[in-house]
Amino acid sequence: MKELSHIASAVQASTTLAIDAMYKQMKADGIDVIGFGAGEPDFNTPDHIKQAGIQAIEDNFTKYTPASGILPLKEAVCRRFQKDFGLEYKPSQVVVASGAKHNVYVALQVLLNPGDEVILPAPYWVSYYEMIKMAGGVPVVVTATEDAGFKITPSQLEAAITPKTKCMIFNNPSNPTGMVYGEEEVRAIAQVCVDHEIYVIADEIYDCLLYDGLKFTSFASVSPEAKELTIIINGVSKTYAMTGWRVGYSLSNEKLAKVMGNYLSHSTGAPASMSQKAALASIDGPQETVETMRQAFEERRNYLVERMNTIPGVSCIKPEGAFYVMMSIEQLVGKTLHGMEIHDADDFASAFLKYGLVATVPCTGFGAPLFVRWSYATSMDNIKEGLDRLERFLAE
Repeated sequence: MKELSHIASAVQASTTLAIDAMYKQMKADGIDVIGFGAGEPDFNTPDHIKQAGIQAIEDNFTKYTPASGILPLKEAVCRRFQKDFGLEYKPSQVVVASGAKHNVYVALQVLLNPGDEVILPAPYWVSYYEMIKMAGGVPVVVTATEDAGFKITPSQLEAAITPKTKCMIFNNPSNPTGMVYGEEEVRAIAQVCVDHEIYVIADEIYDCLLYDGLKFTSFASVSPEAKELTIIINGVSKTYAMTGWRVGYSLSNEKLAKVMGNYLSHSTGAPASMSQKAALASIDGPQETVETMRQAFEERRNYLVERMNTIPGVSCIKPEGAFYVMMSIEQLVGKTLHGMEIHDADDFASAFLKYGLVATVPCTGFGAPLFVRWSYATSMDNIKEGLDRLERFLAE
């Protein structure tokens, strides 16, 4: 039998799969486990959005659409970015795909030639690293420490650039850290990219989830030169609790958008037609539910961070956006918990699930092997019980 693709064979399974499989099996066996791995809001999709999807089906809006999305949805995206960030885009510069993740994948496929380097600030979302390799690229990891607020500096970025550097992935607010780059920080990073003519895939999917009164700065908004080099990635999944509807979008220069649309036309085509109608309703419709969810996340974050930092052996810094907390297990490395020696986050997460009955996400696959990620996209009752179990787990 002939060998499989070298690129496909080199793709690694997510490091979270083993923990997730154990969690699901324990739950299926009737064991009282609590999960903090969810990368999606625990709220329902707002009713007016659901009704728009239902109406599309009733109206038989169930056929193929243009590969890069329907025009009304693209127009709505343009209106949103003009209103929120003062950014002018034409519908021809918008590409709708099957989720923001899909947009990142397509952007990398369009940008990279074999051997091109992509700068990837760490901690990073687990799929970025593999998607770069799937496009024939080479990930160049630049680590941001907890002491630095999990944010890289312009000098770190500058030092990572080589003649092979094609682009950088810039996730702000960040998954998994929840940290946010302010306007001046974005401006300084953008200037380095402009100086070296590096494309930027700016994943801004959590742009509406900021806390403590912080204001979001879109990467493309800091200068016309930065805008020309930026592919903004966004979507409706996190802001409107629409993860399963699978609608994301990108905004970029005309040339990039055209090539991305061509790529989609020969691969997946557009998202489901009724999902696009629902996405249109989310952007153009009432926005009150966005703030309701944001406030709930902020309240949960405050409790989780304050309580976690009172528990001996673990700690965290306060995230500024998204809905994740990075818990440091550095103090536990080398210790034995419930008969298991802890070397890294994988060991801790496995022991915590098995003996503490709590599922968290080990960040070894996120470029942060001494951290586990907690999602607070779950109820306050679950958060309180999960922290009670953490306290007992570490004390026994």
